[in-house]
Amino acid sequence: MAKTFKKPEALSDAHTHYCPGCTHGVIHRLVAEAIDELGLRDMTVGIAPVGCAVLAYNYFTCDFQEAAHGRAPAMATGIKRVRPDLIVFTYQGDGDLASIGMGEIIHAANRGEKFTAIFVNNAVYGMTGGQMAPTTMPGQRTTTSPAGRDILDTGMPIRMAELLSTLKTPSYIARQAVLRPKYITKAKKAIKKAFQYQMENRCFTFVEVVSTCPTNWGMSPLESLEWAEKTLLPYYPLGEFKTPEQEEQDAA
Repeated sequence: MAKTFKKPEALSDAHTHYCPGCTHGVIHRLVAEAIDELGLRDMTVGIAPVGCAVLAYNYFTCDFQEAAHGRAPAMATGIKRVRPDLIVFTYQGDGDLASIGMGEIIHAANRGEKFTAIFVNNAVYGMTGGQMAPTTMPGQRTTTSPAGRDILDTGMPIRMAELLSTLKTPSYIARQAVLRPKYITKAKKAIKKAFQYQMENRCFTFVEVVSTCPTNWGMSPLESLEWAEKTLLPYYPLGEFKTPEQEEQDAA
């Protein structure tokens, strides 16, 4: 009997260190499937962040580098400029990319660096204990906002896809989710499309993925999926915010 479902070759056999219900593993698989389907494994370099995905290099069989906190876009820029023949991607959480790495990702996008950024948005700092992140929702309780995020003190959550899409240079900006199968399918398509654009040397590509953090949210895995769909998706709408095709059409 033929196999219809198997582990991607771009994924290793390492046992997960992620908490039960964490959707990092789903996103890892989607990235690995895209790499396999495009035949990129022997020419891909990933950049691991500081945060829950700091050990991402354990889960992929392509080459990986480790960046200082928030500096993955700078490292990706260097690798891609020295070796433009490689496929380079960063894998970053909201604390890493949208907080300490905010300047790095904005300027890399504005320069039009030809790498792909996979941005995991779970609305909280995960590895360091559940502190408030730039993406934490109004009223959401964290270890540093025990009474809930007060927007009068801290402002509104930052929407990275919308923010980067206002820049003229970057051409592929998308946000998807991994909360249910119908979302996962679209997330896979967006990630694969981002790599395809990079293969064509067309543009900077950025895919935000709405994820969950049951442990730091203080919820069961099922509750976290329901809460994210009800609370995060209305504020973080899914879809493509910018594509090269739209840019070409607007310029025509």
